Amino acid sequence: MSEGVEQEPMTASEADQSITAVAASVDSWLSGSEDSAVRQYFKHKSELSGHVWDANGVAIRSLAVDSEGKRVGIASENFDVRVVYLEDIKIVKQLKGHVGSVRKVTWHPNTPLLTTSGADGKIIVWNLSNEEPQIETTIDGLIPAIADPMSPDYAHDCSAVWHISGQHFYAASRTHEIVTVSRSDWSRSTSFSDKDLSGPITALAVSVNGEYLACASRSKVHVWSIQSRRLIASQPATPGATITHLAFSPKDNLLAWTDTEGGFSRWHKPISETYPDPVRRSIATTAAATVTARPKSNLFDDIAETASSSTRLQGDDGADLEPGYGDVDDDWIIDDLGGGLQDNPESIRKTDGLVKEMVSITKAQPPFQPGSTPLENRKRYLAYNMLGVIEVTDQDTHQIINVEFFDRSARKSYHFNDNFKYDLGYLGERGAAFACPPENEHPAQLLYKPYGTWTNQGEWTYVLKRPGTSVLGIAAGGTRPLGSLRHSDDLDLQGWGNVVVATSEGDLTFLTGTGRERRILGLGGDFVSMVAGPEWVFVVHRTGATTIDGMILLQPRESERNLTVESLGSQNLSYSIINFEDFSVKQRDALPLPKGHTLKWIGLTDQGAPAMYDSAGYIHILTKFRIPHHASWARVMDTNLLERRQGKDESYWPVGITESNFMCLILKGRQEHPGFPRPLIQELPLRMPFRLNEPKEELVERESLLVQIALDSLDEELTTDDILKREHAMDREFIILIQAACKADNVPRAIELTKLLHNISSFDSAMKISDFYHLVGLREKIAILKADREENEDRLVAARNKRRRWLKPDPPLRELLPTNDSGTNSRTDLLGDVRPPPTIERPRLTRVTTPVVETTRYSSVAPLLVPSIDKPSFTDGIDIPVSVCSSADGKRKRTEVEDSEYSFPTPPSKQKVNPFARKPGQEMRNPFARKADVNGKTIQKSESFFDKVGAGEPEAGMHSKRPFAKVSTKDKSLVRQTTLFGMGPSIQKEKKPKPKKGVAVAPVNETQSLQIADRDVMMTYPIQKTQDLTLVETQPAEESLGSE
Repeated sequence: MSEGVEQEPMTASEADQSITAVAASVDSWLSGSEDSAVRQYFKHKSELSGHVWDANGVAIRSLAVDSEGKRVGIASENFDVRVVYLEDIKIVKQLKGHVGSVRKVTWHPNTPLLTTSGADGKIIVWNLSNEEPQIETTIDGLIPAIADPMSPDYAHDCSAVWHISGQHFYAASRTHEIVTVSRSDWSRSTSFSDKDLSGPITALAVSVNGEYLACASRSKVHVWSIQSRRLIASQPATPGATITHLAFSPKDNLLAWTDTEGGFSRWHKPISETYPDPVRRSIATTAAATVTARPKSNLFDDIAETASSSTRLQGDDGADLEPGYGDVDDDWIIDDLGGGLQDNPESIRKTDGLVKEMVSITKAQPPFQPGSTPLENRKRYLAYNMLGVIEVTDQDTHQIINVEFFDRSARKSYHFNDNFKYDLGYLGERGAAFACPPENEHPAQLLYKPYGTWTNQGEWTYVLKRPGTSVLGIAAGGTRPLGSLRHSDDLDLQGWGNVVVATSEGDLTFLTGTGRERRILGLGGDFVSMVAGPEWVFVVHRTGATTIDGMILLQPRESERNLTVESLGSQNLSYSIINFEDFSVKQRDALPLPKGHTLKWIGLTDQGAPAMYDSAGYIHILTKFRIPHHASWARVMDTNLLERRQGKDESYWPVGITESNFMCLILKGRQEHPGFPRPLIQELPLRMPFRLNEPKEELVERESLLVQIALDSLDEELTTDDILKREHAMDREFIILIQAACKADNVPRAIELTKLLHNISSFDSAMKISDFYHLVGLREKIAILKADREENEDRLVAARNKRRRWLKPDPPLRELLPTNDSGTNSRTDLLGDVRPPPTIERPRLTRVTTPVVETTRYSSVAPLLVPSIDKPSFTDGIDIPVSVCSSADGKRKRTEVEDSEYSFPTPPSKQKVNPFARKPGQEMRNPFARKADVNGKTIQKSESFFDKVGAGEPEAGMHSKRPFAKVSTKDKSLVRQTTLFGMGPSIQKEKKPKPKKGVAVAPVNETQSLQIADRDVMMTYPIQKTQDLTLVETQPAEESLGSE
């Protein structure tokens, strides 16, 4: 390299076949080839020193020399690994543990640990510190298992690349991710992923100071910052060539690689000047230079240490410290390696065993498409849900997209050639959507294919014309079809649904199923994922940054356990439900995502409720999502508690959720995504993770949750047949629980369960149970609950009214005060608006505003009954004094109204006409009365109908054929017939002389009162004790009979 780029390098041509591996030691370098020979050359020369090993006809695949330069690990297509001592090549140790050929070997940077990666998908860690090699651990399922040496993927780098600290190593997983495996427990701790990085990882390398990690994928080289786990640089390589080896220069800012086309490339200055140097070591990247924590005696020790701070700018290994690290406090631990402090835990432990806190940046979860997988072995899934799957097969120049539906009677499967290489897909109820990233001059675009129109007439594209804009997520919503969509149906007026596109510009674009652009909404956060329903789209986003928190637990000195570091960061994810019709936000809240975990899947249940699944194994369903601001997440399952998982190493990949089952794919071991051929969907029963072991109560509560979701989906309907069946089944379960409560003499529990019954007939069953256990008090309380249920409003009607109230729109704002006299808008004090609220009209009787006085024949004729009006209600509380008196001659006389500050209201213009009243100037004639006597006898009109009838009876002996009753002379106080005003205690009256015939004796000095209410007129006539209202009428019986 020092001789220049144009200088022809030296060559070693002893190998008969292609070179497959090279390695360097302190004083020599080695090569391995397909001719099964391992050759050793002198340092800085192409001169052959000798043969180290011969694999007896099998190809050499990998070579690795330990940190001391004394041993070399040799991997070949043989199942065993050989460790040859370079000082004495006759000393060879054989490592047996793989069941296939070994692809890669690597050494730990400072301990005798050897890691081997086999074609069987296993990474075995060997401990060679003893005479006999021992297996430290076996990691299965992390790297892909490729048994065919002729496969292109066989040449990919699957080695365990150790960090210089020796606390963890990096490996390219079979899910096309770079994972970090901790040495403390040999478990996966972190991963490196980015939206711009896709495809298999073919090579890995770590810089000499441990600051940076380089990887190769799809003919591109990417550089990561290990401290922040972020992508900082990328460089394209030879197009179409697969990079198989990467290496950082130990002296300069240089990165080199080789590819399958035989090319050797170098990238000068891959690390920009804004980042730390990739060669010089700092305390942030070496465990030996980690600042140890020591207790301080007092506060002034900090001042004493300041004078010698300049002498501590050199690490223990002589490494120069980065600027800014010299003033790091002694009791602060700098650790960006995850487990970098576990080599020397004693130096940082505290004698009191307290807890030490430190911050840890949580990596933000990148956007993902539900049901999609990364590309593996040239195949991947773009979508996998309850409708079907979208499979992609990479053909280098193009892709073949295959769309398969589970119900082929409703939708027709199809496939097509993809020249744009779509990497996003979504299967909706009305159509399938695809999106591709921008590449070179071609912008990102969306393709929508409605079902039933498999010609080019129905599909359309939407192009994002702005350069650099990419599609982060897509969703297609629509109502469920009533029939088959295999053929176009003109009777189906539901349309082709709606399409939503999330772009890198921070917006959501809404389009119709025909391609009409409707609205672009600003998201206001980082997009993560989304799924569409019939009427809305469920969007998951991050409104802010991830939380920065973590915990380091320091054990006491006498404890032998190592220091543990636990990340407690939160993704800080939220969701929003946006309506398609008016783009209103129906719900907005946070996701119940535990700290330290990520979101794995979102989808819809068969009832249309949003659901989510996280890396902790929890399944949540959003309830009350149709009611604005009433939604809540219900945890319906914890996959960690499944019985089938006990003693097994498996995980679950969600597909969908039905009413009672969790539809998923079973992943074995450390597998994270389903592969090919397509696995079968498994059904796991939903079980709420109740902490009390009560299966019956869990069942009824889960059914109550599903019934409530079904009721919330109703509009004006009271219920459905399915809901009624579910409620009857729940009542049977409640009766069983009531019986158990009665058996345990738990009366409060029985009453509580009785209130949950749905049907009236179920109360009778509960009363029978109480009778069986002789619980009389419980039976009475159940009877009260039954009567209350029967008397009150029907529960289904009440539920519908509650839905109406919840869905009722907000009232409009009150109108502001008008402008002032000058016509300008004066500043209005909203709090000073004291006007009454608007009138609310309610159905009721009309208030009487005008008094109506009815005139009867008795009130107009009776000379002694004169009303006196006192405070009528229609004057709204104003007293109107009115005095009325009667003259001595029996005629009515009204006095003048005295002068007062009150005025009597004007009487109405028209009075209600009594058809039976006497007309003015006309004598009152009773058509049912007898004719006038020829002798001029007159009959005095009585004040009561009953008195009149009684007075009209002839005396005894007047007529033999029709005797008339008369008032008994034995007791004058007893009246045979009387009105309601006369129903008082009997009064003994003095005897008076019998009046003459035809003369009526009328009492005087009577008091009368007239009470007028708002709507009714009531006239009362109290009779004085001294009055005698006995009327006597005599008339010949013959005349009476003649008048009839």
